Amino acid sequence: MTTAQLINEINKKKSFLCVGLDVDLNKIPQHLLEEEDPIFAFNKAIIDATHHLCVAYKPNTAFYEAYGIKGWKALEKTIKYINENHPEIFTIADAKRGDIGNTSTMYAKAFFEDLAFDSVTVAPYMGKDSVEPFLAFEDKHTIMLGLTSNEGAFDFQTKLVDGKELYKQVLETSKSWKNAHNLMYVVGATKAEYLAEIRNIIPESFLLVPGVGAQGGNLQDVCKYGMTENVGLLINSSRGIIYASKETNFAEVAGQKAAELQKEMAVILEA
Repeated sequence: MTTAQLINEINKKKSFLCVGLDVDLNKIPQHLLEEEDPIFAFNKAIIDATHHLCVAYKPNTAFYEAYGIKGWKALEKTIKYINENHPEIFTIADAKRGDIGNTSTMYAKAFFEDLAFDSVTVAPYMGKDSVEPFLAFEDKHTIMLGLTSNEGAFDFQTKLVDGKELYKQVLETSKSWKNAHNLMYVVGATKAEYLAEIRNIIPESFLLVPGVGAQGGNLQDVCKYGMTENVGLLINSSRGIIYASKETNFAEVAGQKAAELQKEMAVILEA
């Protein structure tokens, strides 16, 4: 999917909502455990209830890898279901990969070719030769960790190196990498106060922003400091939507929660 296609979908749906599909069998409605594939059954119901309200889905691969072969097969079925039924929706493999060049190439093939995701999250700690193999894929996007929302982000990311925060140096350096136009960045919603400075470095890039909802991030603040003329934001909500209910009507309730966020986004876009 191209960036232009993503922007078109945002304008069409008046939404920049990304729904995180982080499936924990201990949290899904118990009646689904009787299904042949509980993970896919849960995801399918969530997708059916929210696809008209969001522009992206983001499965965190750890929640599938934890269940071995069955989990990976559920991930395959999930991405295939999205691509076949809702090809206009942007898909994100939240895998946070990052390794030396030839290994990164194989990771990229796994998510871009085999699973046919539109994007994958990567960690930049090993530098450009761990990220550029992902960037080489045409019309695919690499979402690099920029400034994350976890407590440990302050261990390294905000430390001063030669008088400048490390995360700023990472962002600036990444702009010089080959095919950097395919880069997006992760910036946590709980770091909204940093967004103005981040936009000075990457003024037009799309930002994937987790942390709105259960983690306490504020949508208004994120949009105030991070929105661009083309929106430039994908706001992720996982637990606040998919685990809003454990009853048999869980998908309907998830749809209601997604609709609440979409309406709030529509108001922001109109303003």
